[in-house]
Amino acid sequence: MSHRTRQRVRDMVRGPVRDRGGRVGGGAGDRGDRGISTIEVVIIAPVFFLFILVLVAFGQLAQGRGAVDGAARDAARAGSIQKSRDVAMAEAVRAAEANLSDVCAGPVSVNKTSAGFEPGGFFTVEVSCEIRGLAMLGLDVPTRISGHATSSLDPFRRAA
Repeated sequence: MSHRTRQRVRDMVRGPVRDRGGRVGGGAGDRGDRGISTIEVVIIAPVFFLFILVLVAFGQLAQGRGAVDGAARDAARAGSIQKSRDVAMAEAVRAAEANLSDVCAGPVSVNKTSAGFEPGGFFTVEVSCEIRGLAMLGLDVPTRISGHATSSLDPFRRAA
């Protein structure tokens, strides 16, 4: 065991060093450090709090991305099982709005991007909306997220 290691062990066994007044670590250099912890907390606490808020905001954005993708999938499926194009779009909009009612800050936009509505084809929609995300931090940064999904039209369904 080295001399330093033995000294550390001795210090741990003896306990903290006390000055004549019985204070722990009572050297003259300790008096200049009073209040440093308070200053550190005052400076670091707001930065730490802001960091937590940024993490929550980006979590909201990630959750919004997943919700919009899920709404697009549900809207495509709801539209693909209908018998007419008009009813399909109405059902797609209803499904997307139901999924995104608590996620989006504004209206939900649903657009059909596939051509035609014949049996055996595809029903593709694009769903988009504005996510709250960074607005909770007071940053009014518009964050529009969109998702696409495709569902096949049943070739054996009855025509309208």
